[in-house]
Amino acid sequence: QVQLVESGGRLVQAGGSLRLSCAASTRSFSDYHMAWFRQAPGKERGLIASITWSGANTYYADSVKGRFTISRDNAENTVILQMNSLKVEDTAVYYCAARPLSLARYNYWGQGTQVTVSS
Repeated sequence: QVQLVESGGRLVQAGGSLRLSCAASTRSFSDYHMAWFRQAPGKERGLIASITWSGANTYYADSVKGRFTISRDNAENTVILQMNSLKVEDTAVYYCAARPLSLARYNYWGQGTQVTVSS
């Protein structure tokens, strides 16, 4: 079982940067792969970045590749999404998610944090 709490979302101008944090309450954070999803108004929630339990492997959706960086600190039970060169189309609710190593789906979710990028 893991509880996730995101923070860091706010209003930012296009071209700016934001750092989202996700704090995980669990005794075994390294038992989970982690990811960030986002959901824009009228659109389905989609995966934008993920990181394996050790941090050795990452994945990025094409829409954020080269601009966003996912990282994790297993000692602090946190996962970070560094977002640079933000675009208006990055406006969405951003969710942190956890997937146990033995499962294929992300089944633990945070409450989400709103990111709004203005032009």
